[in-house]
Amino acid sequence: MALVLTVAQQKGGAGKSMIAANLAAAMAAGRRVCLLDIDPQRSLKRWHAIRSTSRKPLPAIDFSDVSGWRLQAELDRLMADHDVLIVDTPPQVDAEAKRAIRAAHLVLIPLQPSPPDLWAAAGTVQLAATEKRPVRLLLNRAPNASRLRTQVEAEAATAGYNLLTATLGNRAGFANAFAQGMGVTEASPKSVAAGEITALLAEVEALTA
Repeated sequence: MALVLTVAQQKGGAGKSMIAANLAAAMAAGRRVCLLDIDPQRSLKRWHAIRSTSRKPLPAIDFSDVSGWRLQAELDRLMADHDVLIVDTPPQVDAEAKRAIRAAHLVLIPLQPSPPDLWAAAGTVQLAATEKRPVRLLLNRAPNASRLRTQVEAEAATAGYNLLTATLGNRAGFANAFAQGMGVTEASPKSVAAGEITALLAEVEALTA
């Protein structure tokens, strides 16, 4: 049965698809990994199509974008056939997001270090709590230090939210790798961005061991 990671956030532009793609790429060596894209924007579908035509020898990552009334059956099928399933959800709390969160071993909520992103996370945190699923917030496009970041971290702690220690910076490497159908650990394995993904993956694996 697969490890299921669900990436969810009500606010658009938080970086869900980029994070899902990078985790999938980082985990694909030696594991059967699948991406399930139920976000209507279908950014991961485009990323996977580019990856599928790459001339570089990249690890295989399976892909599905089945949604709607067939979603539960697809979740069951993919969990049975893979070691890791990563789900990119719609930017709202709806029936599909609820199913994906219910299936998750860990729910990741990306947010930029801004109050609107933090406020938008509340609905997803509540849904994960209702479904009794562990949830962690992940700072994305975060500066090393800023007054706003400190404020958001303090507000998250006050609200009782669990922030991951790993963070992702605002780095061009993520966008460049995504445009090539790769993860940053594949496109620039010695970069700071790749180190951030490696640290994120290590923390995720420790939480789901």
